[in-house]
Amino acid sequence: MTAALIPDTTIFDIAPAAGGAPWRIFLYRPPGEPPAQGWPALFYLDANAVAGTAADIMRVQAAYPLGTGVEWGVMVGIGYPSEGAYDSARRSWDMGPPPGETYPPHTPDGPEVRTGGADGFLAFIEDELKPEIARRVALDPSRQAILGHSFGGLFVLHALFRRPQAFAHWISASPAIWWEGAGIIGSAEAFVAAGTRASGRLLLLAGEYEQKLAPFQIGAPDAGKRLAGFEESRIVDNTRLMAARLAGVPGLTTEYIPVSGETHMSVLPASVNLAIRFAFGPPA
Repeated sequence: MTAALIPDTTIFDIAPAAGGAPWRIFLYRPPGEPPAQGWPALFYLDANAVAGTAADIMRVQAAYPLGTGVEWGVMVGIGYPSEGAYDSARRSWDMGPPPGETYPPHTPDGPEVRTGGADGFLAFIEDELKPEIARRVALDPSRQAILGHSFGGLFVLHALFRRPQAFAHWISASPAIWWEGAGIIGSAEAFVAAGTRASGRLLLLAGEYEQKLAPFQIGAPDAGKRLAGFEESRIVDNTRLMAARLAGVPGLTTEYIPVSGETHMSVLPASVNLAIRFAFGPPA
């Protein structure tokens, strides 16, 4: 039996120049020759979980542009050298904004879980990963996007506030705005107050059932615990309010879309689909 391959995707590991654990990169290349200005590109997080989904969405939609509005582009998935869909300890560090905290291990024999490494992760993407991808495939530097979900959505907002010119399209799906005292709200307020000019468009997404029980969850043994979690995270309210907070940022067009019928986890593939249309579709 032969394992299925991800279409048109090259997988390789890249370690930071300063040393440390590598990231696993899933590089999707479109067919044909690049445009004169280079391909548009979407960088996305949690690639171990969704690289196959992303590749299939792209090759189905971009092959029929008159029916979808989507054009061909490069996709750069950032994941980890792991067989699982997630490396929880590493993503907590990479995507958690500073100052961060230390938490007990996920498993009895596992390492402590740390957060706060988002600035280093962003520097790796900007200063090392982007040049490496540009060496392998022609990119349009003016048409680059980034997508993250949950902790990844939190990271996208942090990246926007730290390096607002880094991407032309920002997609933050179900961002963990509540995380560690909702410190990202203070960062957003400081960003707005500074009058910093950003670039391009920001899309914020949240699933319909991220703040209330889905029909199949009603009456489940964990329904009460789940409702308490909703009260703490308030993902729908926080995401909508973040869109309103950032609506006046110079140079940034902000849009909030509630995704019907989706929970915190089921919204992920829907977010990939929306992100591809957002990054590679016609301007709004």
